[in-house]
Amino acid sequence: MTIFNRSKNTNHPGPALRVGVIGAGHFGRFHALKALSYPREELVSIYDTDIVRAGIVAKEAQCGVATSIESLIETVDAVIIATPAEHHFRMAQACLQARRHVLVEKPIAATIPEAEALIHLADEQGCVLQVGHLLRHSSEHAAITARISRPLYIEATRIAPFKPRGTDVSVILDLMIHDLDLVLSLVDSPIAEIDALGVAVSSEHEDIANARVRFMNGCVATITASRISLKTERRMRVFSEEGYLSADFMQRELTMIGREHGLPLPGTGGYRREAVRWQDHDTLLAEHEAFAAACLDKAPILVDGRAGLRALDAALRVSASIQEAKSRMFLSGLIRS
Repeated sequence: MTIFNRSKNTNHPGPALRVGVIGAGHFGRFHALKALSYPREELVSIYDTDIVRAGIVAKEAQCGVATSIESLIETVDAVIIATPAEHHFRMAQACLQARRHVLVEKPIAATIPEAEALIHLADEQGCVLQVGHLLRHSSEHAAITARISRPLYIEATRIAPFKPRGTDVSVILDLMIHDLDLVLSLVDSPIAEIDALGVAVSSEHEDIANARVRFMNGCVATITASRISLKTERRMRVFSEEGYLSADFMQRELTMIGREHGLPLPGTGGYRREAVRWQDHDTLLAEHEAFAAACLDKAPILVDGRAGLRALDAALRVSASIQEAKSRMFLSGLIRS
């Protein structure tokens, strides 16, 4: 069995990146603590409209509390934005206009025009715009992309029990966008069409959704996301020219049936079975490492604004397909509203 380890060396000389965090919620706290512990970043301050919450996180992360976004921007080189999606554009725009590098949580913005404007502004100002699609920095993603380059069919499932956090958006923007981004990173082709269904159960937005995404090159992906399930499950299966791959993200293991790696499978005409387990990997640290490297060393941006735009576009197209399906069901009398 192969052990997959994606650890990196963080022993870099030179000055640290002065970082501020906007948003002291669940993810904002995690980002602040990671910036505190990572040698290439110096956490300066945190801002949140909830000054009490900001103070609690600032005390834990050993940093200052900014009284406004403007005062935070003045004292840093880069800003991490971990607010609700509806505020991403306004916050990121203010930072980029001040020529500050930006790491914005997914989705990049609420609309396509907003995302396009941020990309243009980052290019114009010569700033890093990185989007927080965290799984792109994971051992899981690295293990899959190292083995699959020509997928024919992808099936992804991401389900979890209900939690109030994240219900300000649909399950598409909350959970499914992770797998949409992973699928888009595997399939080098534009989307041809999307057929999707979804329903709101415990919130005002869709809590469970299924999408069938067909690409121009013929590849098809079926993606299911739910935040009202009885258990947590994260799996992906890929059929490709290289073989068959099955990944269990909860068990942290992958199985590949192909011709290149692993132990021979008798009676299969030369196919081999490879079993892979990945070691514990700090994905958030890897994201911060990539951000600091892009800002300080001018390294390529692993998940740039255009990648964030592509994922947002796919998610919004899934949502539009769901609304079209609901309209047809309403007109046929299948649903009442």
